[in-house]
Amino acid sequence: MLPAAGREGKDAALVQAMFDEVAPRYDLANAALSLGQDAHWRRVTADAAQPLAAHVLDVAAGPGNVAVELVARGARHVTALDLSFNMLAEGARRGHDHVTWVNGDAQALPFPDATFDAVTISFGLRNVPDPERALGEFARVTRPGGRVVVCEFANPTWPPFREVYRRYLVGLLPAMAKVVSSSPAAYRYLADSILAWPDRRTIADWITAAGYQQVQVKDLAGGIVAVHRGFRTP
Repeated sequence: MLPAAGREGKDAALVQAMFDEVAPRYDLANAALSLGQDAHWRRVTADAAQPLAAHVLDVAAGPGNVAVELVARGARHVTALDLSFNMLAEGARRGHDHVTWVNGDAQALPFPDATFDAVTISFGLRNVPDPERALGEFARVTRPGGRVVVCEFANPTWPPFREVYRRYLVGLLPAMAKVVSSSPAAYRYLADSILAWPDRRTIADWITAAGYQQVQVKDLAGGIVAVHRGFRTP
């Protein structure tokens, strides 16, 4: 079974099981299905977090791809948290320096208040049953003045491109996933969950309501991806 594509009825256990299954070929599938753009999106996310000398929490960290970018940009330490144990095990197997691996839930972070200088999440908020609750947890563990960066798929703003992209999600992406993924069904969920995801303004409003200010958004790849950043209210 796959998780519900939208917020209603999304089961965290199904999300965990799905990512445990895709872990073996996760990087290969992401690179192929994004046409090689995923590495650039991770770098933009890491840059937006302003990680120099910072202690950063990377939520939905998977095998640590964003965590590695954060360390490369001078993060003092990165705590990589994910609901999927298999994803974390893959990252730990690679032996990344300055990264601690934590199996945990974005909706109930196992950290004290004001622990981190920055919190990042890349392509993971969409998979959380209650994203607003998760953002509240991010704000709780972010130090005053710290940053949150949310990188997530979005719908392109230019109507002709949006139509082409929707056709790719519905038709071509699931077909490609049969070739490159260890769980093609998970990528049917990916397409449906992107189409069900709210617009940029809604996400910005959630981030503001959680306790961040000066929320801005940057579109990548013609609006396929949107990177939101906000600063924790002092």
